[in-house]
Amino acid sequence: MRGTGTVAELVRRQWGDHRPALKHGPTVLSHHQVVEGAAARAALLADLLPRGGEPHLGLLLDNTPEFPLWLSAAALAGAAVAGINPTRRGPELARDILHTEAPVLITERAHLPLLDGLELPGVRVLVTDTEAYAALLAPYAGARPGDAVVAPVGADSRMLLYFTSGSTGAPKAAICTQGRLAGAGASLAGHFGVRPDDVHYICMPMFHGNAVLADWAPALAAGAAIALRPRFSASAFLDDVRGYGATYFTYVGRAVQYLLATPERPDDRDHPLRLGFGTEAGAVDAARFQERFGVRLVEGYGSSEGGAAIQRTPGTPPGAIGRAAPADDLAVVDPDSGEERAPARFGPGGRLLNGDEAIGELVNRGSTPFEGYWRNPEADAERARRGWYWTGDLFYRDADGFLYFAGRTDDRLRVDSENLAAATIEHILARWEEAAATAVYAVPDPVTGDQVMAALALRAGAVFDPAAFAAFLRAQPDLGTKMAPRFVRILDRMPVTATNKIHRVALRRAGFRCPGPVWWDRDGDGSYAPLDEEGLAALLERYEEHGRAI
Repeated sequence: MRGTGTVAELVRRQWGDHRPALKHGPTVLSHHQVVEGAAARAALLADLLPRGGEPHLGLLLDNTPEFPLWLSAAALAGAAVAGINPTRRGPELARDILHTEAPVLITERAHLPLLDGLELPGVRVLVTDTEAYAALLAPYAGARPGDAVVAPVGADSRMLLYFTSGSTGAPKAAICTQGRLAGAGASLAGHFGVRPDDVHYICMPMFHGNAVLADWAPALAAGAAIALRPRFSASAFLDDVRGYGATYFTYVGRAVQYLLATPERPDDRDHPLRLGFGTEAGAVDAARFQERFGVRLVEGYGSSEGGAAIQRTPGTPPGAIGRAAPADDLAVVDPDSGEERAPARFGPGGRLLNGDEAIGELVNRGSTPFEGYWRNPEADAERARRGWYWTGDLFYRDADGFLYFAGRTDDRLRVDSENLAAATIEHILARWEEAAATAVYAVPDPVTGDQVMAALALRAGAVFDPAAFAAFLRAQPDLGTKMAPRFVRILDRMPVTATNKIHRVALRRAGFRCPGPVWWDRDGDGSYAPLDEEGLAALLERYEEHGRAI
């Protein structure tokens, strides 16, 4: 949502406000001190950026005070911040940095080894936790907001270049302007009733859009404080929340499952937290989280690029995310023809009866705030073809217009000529009390189409019981006849990306030829047995007989 204001205006209005604004361990900065620090960094940036170049800077940082300080500095100066993912390595990391055309890279000593041996022509590296950095910044200590500007500051000024994770190809840097970021912050602050005395706990990485758009921006819009965790830690979560007095947090991916997997404590409800906002927790784990911690989780949907948003409203059915935001014309369409898919029909227990004709890609046929990708016209065209915004996500829609998430477009499975959605099966498997995290993905069928494979990370102390698991599957009223996993991989911990999303590419790539125990329902009758070397050899022979790659 684009607002009429700018992030720079939100930063400037903190001047003279001496309430706590930024907490990080023992460090506490007031709102006024944050603006002072941002103004000093904006002045330094104005002297560092070469004339005629793009007003960009890269941040290769954990969640330390330098990250929000440089975000605020960039807003004041009219510059754009590119968040650099520290889990990238070698040429891929160099490509990300150079792609943003940022002549200044801000990092910390812990990440310096990542830059060893990389060719970064024209990039000046500043290391925040050094005496040299403090000396470089010191002469600008008296700067005030507006003293230093490197480009005009307005609603259309580029503010963020943040990389979107994709299953294939190099990550794309989505553009977000000051107007869109300020509007998103104001919208969420209003929707969740954020107050000036709230404290937003930022434990998701700030190089990712979730932490900036859904956590930092609404706090800035409401004049609330933020508390930083350098990296997410499930074991430290409650202690941090209590210590910082945190009232709100955001999550993505499997963070909620990791929190639920921690040992229960008598004081699990003794904290000030009132709300969590994010994606991919699932209805089952959201209910478990509220029952255990007394905190409501609000599942939302909004593409990183800003092209579509779904709002949860009163009366949203279990399992649904919500309806289209008022400004959006959302539809579920066939990815190839663009024809709208049929409304979803449900059987006993909420089982989707017509997934083959109901599941499609979510598109926004109305005007969207999508602002494109940096230097990637091909990706722009793919995202905005036919004049619509294509989210790349699978959904189905019921007769009342409520939307249900069904996974990414590359998470669709075709089993015995029936289209299935990985997310639908994952939500069912998440009910199994022994599972801490679940992932479902396709592996090739020996003859044609796909077979269902599931990866399960078990709760502490749990041991996989194939008979109990099969009994659980038989008891699920909404588990279709094609949905039961043919292969089950047991993991100590689910592989995840830097943003705590399941690393599906790695799981799909490994398939059932992977380390660790794999159980196999050879005949499709629910009788799971270990996939040993003999069974694997026989299975591979079947693929070879039918000429199927595996």
